[in-house]
Amino acid sequence: MSQKDYAGYARDVLNVEFNDINQLIVAFTHRSYLNEHKKSSSEHNERLEFLGDAVLELVVTEYLYTNYSEPEGILTNWRSALVRTESIGAAGGKLNFGEYLRLSRGEKQGSERAREQILANTFEAVIGAIYLDQGYDASKEFISKHILSTLDEILKTGSWMDPKSRLQETAQSVDGETPSYKVMNEDGPDHDKVFTIGVFIKNELRGQGMGHSKQAAQQAAAEEALKVYDAKS
Repeated sequence: MSQKDYAGYARDVLNVEFNDINQLIVAFTHRSYLNEHKKSSSEHNERLEFLGDAVLELVVTEYLYTNYSEPEGILTNWRSALVRTESIGAAGGKLNFGEYLRLSRGEKQGSERAREQILANTFEAVIGAIYLDQGYDASKEFISKHILSTLDEILKTGSWMDPKSRLQETAQSVDGETPSYKVMNEDGPDHDKVFTIGVFIKNELRGQGMGHSKQAAQQAAAEEALKVYDAKS
């Protein structure tokens, strides 16, 4: 794509008039692209991602601090929900980032999870590009429109809570029961053990998860059980 294509996309979709459109092009350039295009004079987007990550966290933190009086621990959980990979990757998907990403052929064939991570990283890089080209207020406006606007839904659904907390709340509400967790299997040496844990509600196995700690496996099991509830709702 040409500079003109990116400038049009920035103007019409991102609502940003870049002074230097090359900043945006760099934001969409994955490291793998340069491995296949050795003669390209472009940079990859990792430095912009580093900058954008800091701007994103500051804007979200400032917003939560200014507008809510909840304790620090709750605000931290809300912030984590807003800036996690799934949230910002989804925002990049809605903005049609995929069409403008500069990736290697191999990365284009990657898994859904890898794709989500690339979209999230690119979203941070775009924030970094807007910050460098337009300043703090413009990057704040962009973040407010595409990230902070999702907070009401996050609070409504309770998705800011960790899976175990969400499952306990859901199970008590729907089934009047508190989930219980049981170790189903342990594999590997002591220094690299993998636990398989099942979560039971009304003595029924609702989900299983694996992890290198019991806590991680419990969270994974709870996440699987939540999918059962979500499918029924």
